[in-house]
Amino acid sequence: MLRVRQANTIQGTVRVPGDKSISHRAVMFGSLAEGTTTIEGFLPGADCLSTISCFRRMGIQIEQQGEKVTVHGKGWYGLQEPAERLDVGNSGTTIRLMSGIMSTQPFHVVMEGDESIAKRPMRRVIGPLRQMGAKIDGRKDGEFTPLAIRGGDLQGIAYQSPVASAQVKSAILLAGLQAKGVTSVTEPHLSRDHTERMLQAFGVHVVRDGLTVSVEGGQKLKGRAIQVPGDISSAAFLIAAVMMVPGSSLLIENVGINPSRTGIIDVVQQMGGDLELVNERVVNEEPVADLLVKHSQLHGIEIAGDIIPRLIDEIPVIAVMATQAEGKTVIRDAEELKVKETDRIATVVDQLSKFGAKVTPTDDGMIIEGETALTGATIDSMGDHRIGMAMAIAGLAARGETIIENEEAINVSFPGFAELLEQISK
Repeated sequence: MLRVRQANTIQGTVRVPGDKSISHRAVMFGSLAEGTTTIEGFLPGADCLSTISCFRRMGIQIEQQGEKVTVHGKGWYGLQEPAERLDVGNSGTTIRLMSGIMSTQPFHVVMEGDESIAKRPMRRVIGPLRQMGAKIDGRKDGEFTPLAIRGGDLQGIAYQSPVASAQVKSAILLAGLQAKGVTSVTEPHLSRDHTERMLQAFGVHVVRDGLTVSVEGGQKLKGRAIQVPGDISSAAFLIAAVMMVPGSSLLIENVGINPSRTGIIDVVQQMGGDLELVNERVVNEEPVADLLVKHSQLHGIEIAGDIIPRLIDEIPVIAVMATQAEGKTVIRDAEELKVKETDRIATVVDQLSKFGAKVTPTDDGMIIEGETALTGATIDSMGDHRIGMAMAIAGLAARGETIIENEEAINVSFPGFAELLEQISK
């Protein structure tokens, strides 16, 4: 279990682990590319290690030492049919993006994961891939894992996605790279665009037109060097800690500030937070900066609409931060929270209420009343890494001691989280 005590101040200069979304894609695209791909800043968390394991089982040689990874790509059709099922662990990104990749392969594969993955919806990805010609089956007609896929001979489609989901969009685009003709995806709102940016870095021609992204089939990827920036979703927990503990100041170096991911920055600034981007630059098509964060008195706001896909993973810690803001914070249009590692609406409300927070669930979000004094509590992460970390941050502002049970889930995206909290908490 993880024990957290109230902090007097948060201070220091730190780096957060590499971006999870970019780390996944670097391994996948490197495996499909011709030639060698070197990755610096890789996130050695459980989810990304599941991606490495899956490609190794298909004959790709991958060397990994901490944050350094070398992938010896064999080209798009260099993968071998695996002798066993591919286990994606707890990684929704792995199974959904690989569904698109496996749909292009002329062999049979079965993918499965842990108990959490077995409950997460897959038909949102499987449906369009079937339209393209992939043969896919699973429990409840492909709604749940395990998924059995026999790919090959795909036809490009123009897909209108009912949800703004980078995983759905990416799976379709990856299948489209080996489909006949052009494949396009149109979203209701812009979801994160790491796939499009990294495909361009690997030499693929990607066309963007508003909310529509398209690729032409038959394109090849070429191996290259990738620098993975720090994950803004991980930085969000430290940003919240600074905002919640008076007298705090923190410089978080080398953070990815992809516009499709910076909703957390917009929200903090709208709430009155002092957060400055310094040393801005572009690395491998991805914008990067250092974040200078200083404690501020926040005020409640409404968070809804187009910004939700840009901060969906940060909502648990935004809710925690909102307990220390003046007035009411309302989060709407966030139904997607219900199909994450846990139902994050219900889980955030249940766990945060244990601190004495005033938080009310709604059908598509929650309402948080601030400014509320928090008292240390015993919390269960429910196996959800972002819940575990969000509640640990609440513990920094709560009187007494907070205990996080099932804290091992945090390693999914932020190995070394507890040690870093101890380092910056004074």
